[in-house]
Amino acid sequence: MNLLEKASQIDLKKYQYELSEERIAKFPLSERDQSQLLVYQKGAIQHQHFYDIKSFLPKKSSLIFNNTKVIPARIHFLKQSGANIEIFLLSPTDPTPEVAQAMLVKNKCIWHCMVGNRKRWKSQDHLERFFETEYGKIKVTATYSDYEQNHIQFEWDNEAVPFVEIVELMGSTPLPPYLNRSATEEDKPRYQTVYSKNEGAVAAPTAGLHFTDAILKDIQQSHPIHELTLHVGAGTFQPIKANNVLEHNMHCEQIQIEKSTIEFLAKSDSEIITVGTTSVRSLESAYWFGVQLINKEADTFHIKKLYPYEKGFENLPSRKESFYAIQEYMESENLDSLHGDTEIFIFPGYMFQVVNGLITNFHQPESTLILLIAAFIGEDWQKVYDEALKKGYRFLSYGDSSLLLP
Repeated sequence: MNLLEKASQIDLKKYQYELSEERIAKFPLSERDQSQLLVYQKGAIQHQHFYDIKSFLPKKSSLIFNNTKVIPARIHFLKQSGANIEIFLLSPTDPTPEVAQAMLVKNKCIWHCMVGNRKRWKSQDHLERFFETEYGKIKVTATYSDYEQNHIQFEWDNEAVPFVEIVELMGSTPLPPYLNRSATEEDKPRYQTVYSKNEGAVAAPTAGLHFTDAILKDIQQSHPIHELTLHVGAGTFQPIKANNVLEHNMHCEQIQIEKSTIEFLAKSDSEIITVGTTSVRSLESAYWFGVQLINKEADTFHIKKLYPYEKGFENLPSRKESFYAIQEYMESENLDSLHGDTEIFIFPGYMFQVVNGLITNFHQPESTLILLIAAFIGEDWQKVYDEALKKGYRFLSYGDSSLLLP
């Protein structure tokens, strides 16, 4: 039986646990680094606080952070009838599908969106909002570009203003649906990592929410730190509904990795500790792109959902070999950064090629992220979660943290 046949028989009920409403952290702690930290190392578990995390990092390890920045992706328009229409930005479609470029577009753009109260917004109607800004008065109009596909065109009447500033004017923080509350002013800075840089995520890489500038500065004295960008999409919250997990529709997310990070991974023997599952997905996906380059299978960075399992985990190049192939590719193409996207689905049976340790929060039952954790530490995922529940840990986006060292 091959890996995909085994995966098709995964019983999702084995990745269920009882998560009561009161265990979900609805609000952040007053101080980022005061969260509890569960340290799992080769089967043993310790309970600490996040401000002590440096003490538990392997000596010869480096940290990789996802520096994506959450945009206020929930945009509201009020119709003359009084109907409140919520537009949730998902991904750009025109004039460019690349998030980084789409945020800088001026005058008009088209995004794929979710629409709340959609039945009250007919296909021919247009919505308007007005803002007083340093540029003067701005009118923003929203119309359907494609009603069936929920493609919405935004237009604004000031050529000096990029779309990222329009979103900042109009939008609110896109809190996860399971928080069941409206965003507050406190959420603007707190649902954002202190090192966020590149606008485009519609959900935070929440493993990084515990870090402070002081902790980062302290870690950097003894552990190299590198960054990448994966723009987290709303699909990260999508539950697995298919009986056969292989049929789950994995969301596609955009990745950007600077050449300096690729060069580091091509030459370093350091253990790699990723901050968050998004960093895991990015690095493991980049590895497989290196494999494709070595095998002359592709020269475009796009990793399909099941490619690693179809390829198999035998006779693979080393981490250094794969990233060196990417380095050579970038040099030949005169690229300063690697851009691509991934649908990679990591579940039990996956063999990690880059990541040695993981800093992460506690995830929803029967989710793709629980499957990733189970792939990383095996059946001990259940022991970790049982222990966290027993010790009163706070769960999900604003919850407590763990350091997993298999």
